[in-house]
Amino acid sequence: MTVNEFFELFLDELRSNQHLTSYYKFLENPASFEFRKSYVTQRLHYILDHLPSTEAAIWDCGCGYGTTAIFLALNGYKVHGTTLEFYFKHIPERLQYWSQFGDVSGFTYSYENLFDSPPAPASYDHVIIQDTLHHLEPLQDALRIFHSALKPAGNLIIVEENGGNVVQNLKLYLRRGNKRIIEIYDEQLQKNILLGNENIRDLATWRRELAKQHLHIYPADVQYIRLFPPFMFKNGNSQQLMAREGRLWRSNSLLKENLFFGLNFVAGKAK
Repeated sequence: MTVNEFFELFLDELRSNQHLTSYYKFLENPASFEFRKSYVTQRLHYILDHLPSTEAAIWDCGCGYGTTAIFLALNGYKVHGTTLEFYFKHIPERLQYWSQFGDVSGFTYSYENLFDSPPAPASYDHVIIQDTLHHLEPLQDALRIFHSALKPAGNLIIVEENGGNVVQNLKLYLRRGNKRIIEIYDEQLQKNILLGNENIRDLATWRRELAKQHLHIYPADVQYIRLFPPFMFKNGNSQQLMAREGRLWRSNSLLKENLFFGLNFVAGKAK
């Protein structure tokens, strides 16, 4: 199933499942539809492009509602998703919907705290960490677990906000100040856990943090996405705008580091 085919079926699911619409806002404002769609489809393409074999063992850490894992399962991948979110209880209904269009049995999931239930050593070829790495605290403990869970040639596929984005940094500062780590109570786990409070970082900072656990970011796989604002996406021009963004981040370091919103990269065990 292609990304575009999946997205059209996903829109039909949103129309019939109110549990999803407050999180996925595609139906909220027609003026920003193409903008939101472009961001999501780019990220799905990025993840799919870095999964060369359907025989790989994949862990989706922080799988949320399971959207990415469902897409991968429909394409023949075996993915285990873990989450600590309330989304967990809505996954069975989602699987019932998606089973109309293909085999989703490759997606398994569990409600788990990363630090309470770390995977066995060398158990995964790929770990997908989408909108999650900036929430994991203590960060170095999380990275140590990821390093252990990876097979020797395995990698982390990381999809994040760009912590160097000056606009997003200002918005987050106004919302939470410098309180980047908080403690919350998890009802299901019945205990307090640490949480990164939208603790986003730029690429250079991620590189330093990963290096402490002997994890290396592959320069050729770094990608910045989402520069242009929603009002520019109109009249079917999204492909042209995304192509322009791709050229701009490769040629203008100031733009990519300070104004691009999305940051994708792959990391593996340093040699």
